[in-house]
Amino acid sequence: MNEQPIGVLLVDDHELIRNGLAGVFEIQDDMTIVDVASTVSEALEMFERLKPDVVVTDLQLQDGTGLDIVRAIRKQSDTTGVVVLTMHSGDDQIFAAMQAGASGFVGKDAPSSEVVKAARHSKVSPRSFICAGLVGAMVRRQSSESTKLTDREHEVLLLLADGLGAAAIGEQLYLSESTAKSHIARIYQKLGAANRAQALVTAMRIGLLSSVRRPIEI
Repeated sequence: MNEQPIGVLLVDDHELIRNGLAGVFEIQDDMTIVDVASTVSEALEMFERLKPDVVVTDLQLQDGTGLDIVRAIRKQSDTTGVVVLTMHSGDDQIFAAMQAGASGFVGKDAPSSEVVKAARHSKVSPRSFICAGLVGAMVRRQSSESTKLTDREHEVLLLLADGLGAAAIGEQLYLSESTAKSHIARIYQKLGAANRAQALVTAMRIGLLSSVRRPIEI
């Protein structure tokens, strides 16, 4: 006995893209299009009525976003696959889709086979997020977090840029010299620097400092 094909609901406000994706899914032996929608409200009405196995939605829609659809579906179902498509597949969009509960995230510049692959995955593992760019996004986020300074550390960095040493920084910020040295050591560690000059050069390169008032002595 043959298994029932995977029922897919397509959501996109561009007719050409909807028709193109529908054609891609309809030629799959294990998939069928149950309907197409162009707005968030249409998609949610169809989801309630048709109970598709998978929803493939554009991120940007006329009356909201694909993430609105993801969140609404997740409130009702943990077993429905939801794949988000977008022209703008930046790190923020990837993490937003993952946090909303999407099953997959695919850029519209990806081959159609990637969309089909994500849809199949979402049917089998709806709460397991897949995205070709996820690893790179996580590496970039981890790198960004590792160089993030606290407010106090940023104050110390600015005073280092003014040429002050640990004792003078402590006096300026009403800290003991040992506490100031501890802040400086943490700044060096976060910036991967061995000394003041390296820390200031790195800070300027990644945008933590716009300028240094005194010459940097290497």
